[in-house]
Amino acid sequence: MKDFSKRIKDAPASKWIKFAVVATLFVLWLMWIGNCWLLLLTPVIFDIYITKLIPWTYWKKSKSPVVRKVMEWVDAIVFALIAVYFINIFFFQNYQIPSSSLEKTLLVGDFLFVGKYNYGARVPNTPLSFPLAQHTLPILNCKSYIDWPQWDYKRLKGPGTVQRYDIVVFNFPAGDTVAINNQVSDYYTICVKTGLDQLYRFGKRANITEVPYNEIFNFGRKIVHSDQNQFGEIVFRPVDRRENYVKRCVGLPGDTLQIINTQVYIDGVKLENPKKMQQNYLVQTDGTRISLENFRRLNVSVEDQRFAHPDKAYLSGFQPDSLGNLTLYELPLTEEALTLVKKFSFVKEVKLDTFADPVCPLCEWKNFTYPLCYNKGWTVDNYGPIWIPKKGATIQLTADNLPVYERVIRNYENNSLDVKDSVIYINGKLTDSYTFKMDYFWMMGDNRHNSADSRSWGFVPEDHIVGKPLFIWLSLDKDRGWFDGKIRWSRLFSSIK
Repeated sequence: MKDFSKRIKDAPASKWIKFAVVATLFVLWLMWIGNCWLLLLTPVIFDIYITKLIPWTYWKKSKSPVVRKVMEWVDAIVFALIAVYFINIFFFQNYQIPSSSLEKTLLVGDFLFVGKYNYGARVPNTPLSFPLAQHTLPILNCKSYIDWPQWDYKRLKGPGTVQRYDIVVFNFPAGDTVAINNQVSDYYTICVKTGLDQLYRFGKRANITEVPYNEIFNFGRKIVHSDQNQFGEIVFRPVDRRENYVKRCVGLPGDTLQIINTQVYIDGVKLENPKKMQQNYLVQTDGTRISLENFRRLNVSVEDQRFAHPDKAYLSGFQPDSLGNLTLYELPLTEEALTLVKKFSFVKEVKLDTFADPVCPLCEWKNFTYPLCYNKGWTVDNYGPIWIPKKGATIQLTADNLPVYERVIRNYENNSLDVKDSVIYINGKLTDSYTFKMDYFWMMGDNRHNSADSRSWGFVPEDHIVGKPLFIWLSLDKDRGWFDGKIRWSRLFSSIK
């Protein structure tokens, strides 16, 4: 005790000033995140700066220069990891565009600087995690986080909220359950497609369109969980450890959204399309193949330079010439590129690649829409109307709208939901209504026919919102070499609007 008192008395003024500054910042940070339990760490800060009962820097007194050098590096690395951890969680994050869903607004190879404070940073659900690794550690191929403890959703105060037209980074809502060997598709779609395939293949039900969703899902789920060779281990991921997606917000809480012939409407009012929005077009030529130079003029990536499927050509009314030849491309084009392609002398006809006509659910080129197996004839081009849940709002539940909100009630708001003899039970209680606990958003890609978005997997809950991209700090074109325009210099440090 005497030694403790002596250490306090002998501490120089500079140490007390440092302690006061750090302790004040620590308390302000705790007030911001609203977690008073962490005040228990205050004695640790006091010991580091004042009493030094614990030999935090014992290695500095080591006689071995090797020990001192190694520990200097360890000390620097640990400090850097802690700093990166806090910056990454509460302030900023790097994000790379992996797919073409937002082209041509954002391009594959764009590196984004994402602000987490704009909408208010989230307190992490899984606080014990390795910095900069979303859910898996590279090389080691193991989880980058520890499941315990799990904290409830809490968002700190920020200067703004998600607005219509905002480009938003968020955790993939349907990524709560993942089949490790097939992470391209979401788990629910995998189960439904597997169930449909098996029911169709073995003729277990004559009319698949009349089979209830739960029967299809549960049938497919059993196959997915039993076949680890094909699907791999089935794992669950907390909200903040799910894959990061980036899309544009087109629907806000309380909106009624509908898509009619590719055009989005909100509460019956036509929504202005993004300036660089793309849609797929079927482009027929006189037999001439489009050159690389012309593809670059159209700004069509190598991955998107593809011929249309023969079935699509037939369904879209394109006919081969007298020799039986048909050169038909399926290309994502902006309005500007559409105008240009129509001017090519070798182009005979251009049509919008419409998804309006419902087709067999097993056709590979037909997109599944949310909610899966909802027999309304909805497609990516003609969808809804659908009401977007709003916090505090109450809806009447019916057999017709329950499939739309079932995942929200069960998965996102953690209720048990059962239907027995057409009667709905939530948390064991009979009910015909539900009051939502969170706000939800409708996210879509600007590359409308090549985007897996809310039309495929539904609403984005507020607790999944990560942040807002602020600017592009680097942009690399995967189709070009380092001496052939790989770095898109014009996009560097450009703001995202």
